[in-house]
Formats: sequence, structure tokens, C-alpha cells
Amino acid sequence: MSATAIVGDAPRPTIVLVGHGMVGQRFLEALAERGLTAAHRVVVLCEEPRPAYDRVQLTSYFSGKTPEDLSVTDMEFIKDHGIELHVGDPAETIDRSAKVVTARSGLTFDYDFLVLATGSYPFVPPVPNKDAEGCFVYRTIEDLLAIEEYAKSKATTGAVVGGGLLGLEAAGALKGLGLSTHIVEFAPRLMPVQVDEGGGAALLRTIEDMGLTVHTGTGTQEIVTDASGAVTGMKLSDGSELATDMVVFSAGVRPRDQLARDSGLTVGERGGISVDEQCRTVSDPHVFAIGECALASDGRVYGLVAPGYEQAETAAATIAADEEAAFTGADLSTKLKLLGVDVASFGDAHGTADDCLDVVYSDSRSGLYKKLVIGRDGTLLGGILIGDADSYGTLRAFTGSVPPISPEALVLPAGAGAPAQLGPSALPDEAIICSCHNVSKGTIRGAVTDHQCTTVPEVKKCTKAGTGCGSCVKVLGQLVNAELEASGVEVDKGLCGCFSQTREELYEIVLALRINTYQDLLDRYGREDARGGDGCEICKPAVGSIIASLAPTIGASGYVLEGEQAALQDSNDHFLANLQKNGSYSVVPRIPGGEITPEGLIVIGEIARDFGLYTKITGGQRIDMFGARVEQLPSIWARLVDAGFESGHAYGKALRTVKSCVGQTWCRYGVQDSVRMAIDLELRYRGLRSPHKLKSAVSGCARECAEAQSKDFGIIATAGGWNLYVGGNGGATPRHADLLAQDLSDAELIRLIDRFLMFYIRTADRLERTSTWLERIPGGLDHVRDVVVEDSLGICEELESLMAAHVAGYRDEWAQTINDPEKLARFVSFVNAPDTPDPVVGFVPERDQIKPDLPLLSIGMRPTEDVLEGSAQR
Repeated sequence: MSATAIVGDAPRPTIVLVGHGMVGQRFLEALAERGLTAAHRVVVLCEEPRPAYDRVQLTSYFSGKTPEDLSVTDMEFIKDHGIELHVGDPAETIDRSAKVVTARSGLTFDYDFLVLATGSYPFVPPVPNKDAEGCFVYRTIEDLLAIEEYAKSKATTGAVVGGGLLGLEAAGALKGLGLSTHIVEFAPRLMPVQVDEGGGAALLRTIEDMGLTVHTGTGTQEIVTDASGAVTGMKLSDGSELATDMVVFSAGVRPRDQLARDSGLTVGERGGISVDEQCRTVSDPHVFAIGECALASDGRVYGLVAPGYEQAETAAATIAADEEAAFTGADLSTKLKLLGVDVASFGDAHGTADDCLDVVYSDSRSGLYKKLVIGRDGTLLGGILIGDADSYGTLRAFTGSVPPISPEALVLPAGAGAPAQLGPSALPDEAIICSCHNVSKGTIRGAVTDHQCTTVPEVKKCTKAGTGCGSCVKVLGQLVNAELEASGVEVDKGLCGCFSQTREELYEIVLALRINTYQDLLDRYGREDARGGDGCEICKPAVGSIIASLAPTIGASGYVLEGEQAALQDSNDHFLANLQKNGSYSVVPRIPGGEITPEGLIVIGEIARDFGLYTKITGGQRIDMFGARVEQLPSIWARLVDAGFESGHAYGKALRTVKSCVGQTWCRYGVQDSVRMAIDLELRYRGLRSPHKLKSAVSGCARECAEAQSKDFGIIATAGGWNLYVGGNGGATPRHADLLAQDLSDAELIRLIDRFLMFYIRTADRLERTSTWLERIPGGLDHVRDVVVEDSLGICEELESLMAAHVAGYRDEWAQTINDPEKLARFVSFVNAPDTPDPVVGFVPERDQIKPDLPLLSIGMRPTEDVLEGSAQR
């Protein structure tokens, strides 16, 4: 093929890119930004059967994302810039003397500039039987599909070799596929590169609490197989054996540099194509290497996407003759959610600098670990965050400077005595907000002030901030709103496109004017273009919740399936049950305080047996039954209601449970009757609709066995009565509850909880937990205490009256439903074939119970050859 393309009389030099991953795509974008695609012929040789996709989010495949969702390649961009993209056709050889690349298809391409972006390959330890049936690596979409198919048909137990970033993602995938999952890590802790011993311990506890088994400090010696050659187990270096049907190797990666080696380019002793600060190979100025295949001038191979992006931009700038372009190293900060746990590290996370100090907060019960590395002069050098990484964006940006507040204030969680947290507005303009694309706070501010961007999507498009790993999006939104407000621009804080009011304002309108239908509220107070319409999926459930919480007071029906209310509910409320991953539903009867009679246990057991349901005792001290088909729900609940059970509201934004210990009745340490109090509270607040779910617990003494301080409202017994804590939260973002009042009598306790809950329901945003609300509301805990304890606003009588109306008006939703033939008609899979069950809902046996029989992950069709191959001529 010709070395140059001809446009008119002017020859165009050729740039050949080998590899089309995330870094390769960023290189193409950098070429376009500098106008190089107009002046050059650009050829891309891609080995995989699809264009570049987001490998960082690879595991989201198992959450239902399609290849199209993960794609980072805009085919219009490829076409508009005349880029010749060849998928499934990798480079096979490079003739550097002739400056020719030969692809697997036999096509040859002359080049003026050759850019290698071949990435990395998974390292598989050289153990016996590593290639046996049932052994996989975890690197591409095709790998995931093969893992899923094998897990569905041939495996019940899986083991992941490697406890690093990708290893934990692989373990999460196996767990999501229903396999009993083991993690084998040679290092003494998980994620040894990113976290220290304390962070590893917090991560280990959290992951083990999820039901995964972790083996640290041991390696894999041999894969054990049966006579057919399929995996049956592993032998470990500590002498133990592990029974498993599947092994996924995720023990790190190695630079993919064989093509470079074969062409005589210099590579590092431990791999990686040696390049200079301009990302040119040290052997040939016409050949560049970027991303995971490159050994940078600082002697490091970078495995993160952000440094790869910087290298891509440097290579493009060098080809454009920008003499200032250089890549001399990169920030290795990273923030990920692994198995649902926030994990982040930044800067000198391990404290390798001389004379540095550690500031550490650790709560092993909550799986929370925060460490900051501080220089003697107060400079923030780095840190590790496990379990709660909300402050990652701000802390990372302050690295290398002295933060304006103390290190202790930066690590203490809200509710543990910390002052107000430092926000992004305190950052200097030169602070890097988006490390993936090296975007500073000043650039983001400029997008708002100079380029008139008024939304986060507009700022993303203008600056590329937030379009990489996504960890900076929260800070980005805060900066955009702060800049707009500082410029005098009114920030639209409306609930949605239908209402300009906030949820709190809509609550006040509904209460004051006794508006008892969504349509009336929309027609009278919606935005002009929304009036008379159908509303949206944001405001309908939010307003439905407001109306339900005020129903007795405003003259509305509190029954969520009544009339218009039925059309406003979230999907779970439509059938008064939680939808599960295979289309079946769970059945969760209320068990107040966790107390149940033997007769009640027998009823639940008989129902689960008769309907073939999976049963599990939950952390909320009740028994969940899974696997009910939608048409079975009324029959199941008819038997439960007949036995005296009520809805547990596991499906609704309402009170879930009030846990308890056994208290003074049985425990020798108990000082109050915690079970009685838990039952009283659960029966009082059952069915209370709120902006988000509510959880509570009552502990009979200071030993806190019911974990009350991790609940929305928690009660701990004292010798003098009860202490009331509010705003706690477990889950992915733990928060200790704050002490609101102490040594309360029974009546005082209930009165304060009434006030607190109704004030929260009145003022919280949509889908805002009490923990977030307490931190957001002006004045925080002190303001809430003033309102609900001291009655500073003079509304406590009204709050108590609203709660009293709820208590008096409560009716069990399932009891109402099974006695209403019209409502029962909705419990079908197909409206036009009510007697036909959903054929997709199926189960397979596991541990003497059932589990969902999940269909194979469906994938999109590969793009057509005529779109991806050939050239788009200008």
C-alpha cells in the first residue's frame, strides 16, 4: 500500500495505531483536537472483535450493561475524521526499516508514525494444569461471557487467584453468578499495592461479611483436575486444598510488548517498551508506545487509565511538533467500588516519605478505615479510604498542600465529633479535579464563566472532566453549582423537569392546601410545560410518598394501590414485594422486634415448603422468603395474614425493622426491656412512608448488641431510661448516629421520635437517608435538636399530630389487597394471558434450597464490517 494518501496535490503522512483500547481511543481524540486527522491518514488495527470499550467498568456487564453501554467509541467520530478502523485484525509484524506494518489479514500499511497501544495481558502463574477446563482469565468481554456460561452449567464454587483490584472485581462477578467464592492472595493482605495493613484488615472484614472466603499469605501450587481434565480443586502453598469447579486467574498483568520485541525495539528488564518523555521509543523516533505496554522514562509501567490518557495526549502533541509535550510521571490515585465497598488511595498512601506522620480513624465493625499521611509541616502527602470515600475528590486535590483544617477533622466521620467537612470550594484553582484528563478546578470554573456551561453534562463536554473513571463527578457537580451561584445565576433546584419546587416545598404545599392527588398538584404547581401532562418517573413516586405520609391529614387514601396512587408507585410497590434478579419476588412478613412464636415459625416454614421458596434469616431479625412468582403472591399472603402476619414493607420507602437484643428479661447485663420497646416502636411506625427507607434498633445496655448507632434512629438503654441516637447508617457509606437526647422516659422517647421522623419526612430531599439529611440540613444536629427537642420553630405540636394521624389511620396493605378482587387482578405476569406464568422465571437447586436459574448474559451484535472496516474518505 502507498505510504501516503493523496488529497488534491498534497500527500498526507500516515499514522498507524496498533491497539484500540481506552488509551488508543483517547489518542485518536487527541489527534482530532490538534487537527492531525485532517492532515494525516489514520489507520487503527484492533485485535478484539469490537471497538474500544470501558474496561474500568468491565464488571458492570454482570449488572446488565451491554457492549454498547460500555463502548467509548463514537462511530460518527470515526467516520467524520476519516479514521480507518479494522476490528479483529491485529498487527502481526513490524518492518521498521521499511516502515511497514502487516496485519493478521495480510493487509500491509506503510507508516510515517507508528503508535503502539497494545495494552497488557493477564499473568497466569506457571502452575500445573493452569490451562485445564474451568480455568479462565478476567480481562475482556469475551472472558466474562465464557466465565458466565461455565458458571451456569458446570460450576457451583469458584476461586479467584489474586486479591488485587481486578481480582476483587472478578470475585464480585462470581458471587453475582451465584457461586460460593474464594479469593486466594499470596500477599498478607488484599489489595497490597493500594492499601496498608489497616486498610487491608477493614477490607477483609467487609468482604468476609459478604459471604466470600479469603485466603491471604498463600499461593497456588497446582490446579487439581478429574479424569476428564476439568477443574475440581486447588492445592495451596500452605499445604491446604480447596475444592472448586472454576479458577479465575487475576494475579496481575504484564505489558504486551512481544510485537515490539520481535521488531527489535528496546524493552525493559521486566517488560514494557522503553520510551522517552515524549513517549517515543528509545530505539526509533518514528515509533511511540502508550498505555500499559509502555515503560515510561521514570522506569514505571502505568496500569491505570489516567496516566495512559496523559501518554496518549503527549504522543499526539509530539507528532504535532509541540516541543513542550512531556510525560514524566503520573498520579497513581485511584477510587473504585469493589464488591460494593468504596476503596480509594492517593498520593504517598504508604507513607514512604521521611519523617511523615499517620492520622488514622478505624471502625472495624463498620468496615471503615481512613488514613492520611501528613508531613511535619502539615502538608497532606497521601491517604487511604476504605468504606467511605466521599471525600476522595477533595483530599486528592489537596495533596501536596496544607489543608485549611486539621487532619483529624478530615478523617473523622460525621457524627463522631468531626466539625463541618471541607468542601471543594476551598480548593485552589490549580487543584486537579479530574486526574484522568488532568482538568483543574480553574478550568472547570472557566467552563462556567467563560464558556457559559450551566450543567454538569455541558462542563463534561467542554473540559472532558468526569468522562474517565467518573470518581470526580460528585465534586464536579458541587463546583458547577457553586460557580453558578457565585456568578449570580439562579441554580434550578427543582425536584425534576415537572416541578420547580424542591420536595420539601411540595410537602408544604400538599400539607397547607390539603392537595390529595398528584394530578391536582401537577396542574396547579407544575412547570408551565408540564401541566396537564403525565409527569415523570422522578416526581410521581416522590409525590406519591408525600401524599401517603400525609394521607389521614389531607383526606387521601393511605393505601398505595388505591386509584391514582397505584400509578405513582415505584416498581416494587406495584406488587407490594421486592423484585429479584430473575423476575421473581420476595415475601417479607413483619416480625416486630425480631420476636416470633413457634407457631409463627411453623406457618412461615410450611408456606416456604408448599410454595418452594428460598428462606433466609436476615440481619433485620426477620425471615425472608425468595422465589415467589407474581401470581403466587396473593395466595402466599392470604395464608400469612390469616396467621396474623402483616406486610414487612421491605419493598417500600418506609419503616423496615426495629431490631433488638433480648434486654433485661433474659440478659444479665440488660438494664431495660429492649424487646418490648422495639415491638412498641415497630408497631407504631409500621407503614410510615418517608423519603427513604427507615431502620431502627433498641439495645438493652451500653454493650450495644442491636447496633442501634448504625440506624436512622437508635435507642440504647441506660439505668435512667433511654438514650436516643439519630442519623446513623450502615451499608456502603457507614455513619455513626448522633446523640439527640439522653435518659428519656418511655413517653419522652416516643414523643421525640415522633417529632424527629415527621420533621425528617417534611424537610428531606427525595431518596435522602436521615444520615445525609442530617449533614445537609443547615445547622445540622444542633438545628434538629432545637426543632424537635426545644420546639424552636413552634411546630412540634403539629409534628406530633401528624404522627398520631398516621398511627390511627394505619391499615395493613396486604390485608386490604387480598380482600379486594379488583386489586388482585394486577398480580399476573401477562395482562392478556393472566393464567400464564412468566417462562423466564426458573430455579435450580442449591444447598437443599433453590436459587435463580439466570439466562445467559445477552450481548449486542458486533458492528457490521462495512462500518468498522475500510476507510472513511474525506
